[in-house]
Amino acid sequence: MSKPVLGAALSIRSIPAHRDWLLERQRDLEIQDFFRADLLDGDWRSAAGDIKQMLAGHTGRLGIHGPFWGFKIDSHDAMIRQAVTKRLLQGLDAAEFLGATQMVIHSPFTTWDRNNLDLYPENRTNLIERVRATLAEVIARAETIGCEIVLENIEDKDPRDRVHLAKALESTRVRVSLDTGHANYAHVSTGAPPVDYYVDAAGNMLTHVHLQDSDGFADRHWAPGEGNIHWTAVFRALGRLTSNPRLILELRNHDDVRAGAAHLAALGLAD
Repeated sequence: MSKPVLGAALSIRSIPAHRDWLLERQRDLEIQDFFRADLLDGDWRSAAGDIKQMLAGHTGRLGIHGPFWGFKIDSHDAMIRQAVTKRLLQGLDAAEFLGATQMVIHSPFTTWDRNNLDLYPENRTNLIERVRATLAEVIARAETIGCEIVLENIEDKDPRDRVHLAKALESTRVRVSLDTGHANYAHVSTGAPPVDYYVDAAGNMLTHVHLQDSDGFADRHWAPGEGNIHWTAVFRALGRLTSNPRLILELRNHDDVRAGAAHLAALGLAD
């Protein structure tokens, strides 16, 4: 049985150092420049054009990390929701220019929500409707350009919440992302289930994974092998899926990408 092929999250500065590694297996790539508001409001097309030149010959699946700084997708404030919609549409403009077929956005669920969201029976419905209001135009645009929106866990303590939200948005272009380090933080520091439970909870709604290790105390973005995540259990759960999620090494130090990949390969989990 073939092992999954790892990809990476890289920036315009780090792509050149890993270009040969990307092309040797046509690995999936997530570009991490276009979540920045200053770039989206500036000459982002020049940066995107440079990236396209760097990636000449690359045929792996391409995605971007969408904007997220300074906002949530379930804001109670309609004016804020309009600003969030604008930012996410800017992200999709960059995705379309690059030919990216996936954009990562952040889950609205917080640690506070786990114990407080159900205090009032309408809270969950209202949260979904606020997200729907924020994302309606974004989802329509994503459907038009053939780009998938994936919801990444941040503070999510119950992995089922994000999956339920993605399904409630009723689009084949809305799916779920998993960040292993965020899940491990939630497990160790807030009492959430282990990381592999997040995989099982998502099932085939899971089409994107940020692979990063941590100690569960903070969002370390270490290379696999540097923290305490049980990678064998995570990949065993991933092996039960048929959705073929993109497995993206998202590390704080991009120089560690190949070392992290080598660790998972040495465990016999991935190539």
